[in-house]
Amino acid sequence: MVIDDKLKEIQVRASEIETQMNSGAVEGVELTKLSKEYSRLSEILPLITEYFQIKQGISDANELLHDDELKSIASEQLVELNHKLPEVEKKLQIALLPRDEADDNSVIMEIRAGVGGEESALFAGDLYNQYKSYALRKGWKVEVIEENPTSLHGYKEIIFKIDGVGAYARMKFESGIHRVQRVPETEAGGRIHTSAASVAVMPEAKDIDVVIDEKDIRIDVFRASGAGGQHVNKTDSAVRITHFPTGIVVTCQNERSQIQNKIAAMSVLRSKLYEMQREAQVNASNASRKTMVGSGDRSEKIRTYNFPEQRVTDHRIKLTLYKLDDILAGGAALDEMIDALITADQLERLASLN
Repeated sequence: MVIDDKLKEIQVRASEIETQMNSGAVEGVELTKLSKEYSRLSEILPLITEYFQIKQGISDANELLHDDELKSIASEQLVELNHKLPEVEKKLQIALLPRDEADDNSVIMEIRAGVGGEESALFAGDLYNQYKSYALRKGWKVEVIEENPTSLHGYKEIIFKIDGVGAYARMKFESGIHRVQRVPETEAGGRIHTSAASVAVMPEAKDIDVVIDEKDIRIDVFRASGAGGQHVNKTDSAVRITHFPTGIVVTCQNERSQIQNKIAAMSVLRSKLYEMQREAQVNASNASRKTMVGSGDRSEKIRTYNFPEQRVTDHRIKLTLYKLDDILAGGAALDEMIDALITADQLERLASLN
């Protein structure tokens, strides 16, 4: 069978990589590439082993059907193994799906308040705290790159980095418009208001992913404003980078030195350009799917947080969880929501292959 041949090739390839890595003949970039490939294959190898064990078990049980003494036992084994085989085959199909090359990357996230005034800014702050708590629970680091806070501790805009292996694979489905329905703190009449905030998730780009020509950018420095300590308004530490070919402008003033702000701003610019490249590649290959799961469309309403009913609904997969507090706390319920989105995306891609 074709699938069996493919699985045997993976086993052989994993063995070859292991031999190369143990030989000491490869190092540097090549060793890093091999380690990454081996790590990926290692996730599939136990499933492949289980698959072949089940296939062999079915073959052995069929042989035993001709033995009158063992026929009954063999029949029971066949029922059990034939039930397990489709489950393992489905897991293998999902494991063999093409991976997003950026899944292992850290992420740059942007949250912007939308319609709803101060209440929208407060909700943007809630979303930032949600993702910050979730990231820290995962053992990832969170670094604020740029922020525009309001007097009530909300955010008109906040840009931050979540640094951790596999962060993009978990966070990429958060791109879109998030709505909140609740009674605002500023509402005296107790009426429920609806407001929104937009979330953008970009994989952090490495130097090898995007090359930026110095002649294509202008770097301006100016005095930082707002919170930040004694250096604020006394030194030209803030940095603004303008990318001429795309018109993208990135500002950073959150770090204490001009050099740190430039590094942070360049990281955001590089990630924005990387995301543009990825979108162009998808469009060029006609691989974009009509469904919103995984598309990253920032203009689509993807989720509603309803405080009176304590529910959160993801409109892409029609999933509602009555666990609002835990989701906003970045708890296990947010994992439940993200896991459901990942599963929906996998099933969708499987269906597109048939």
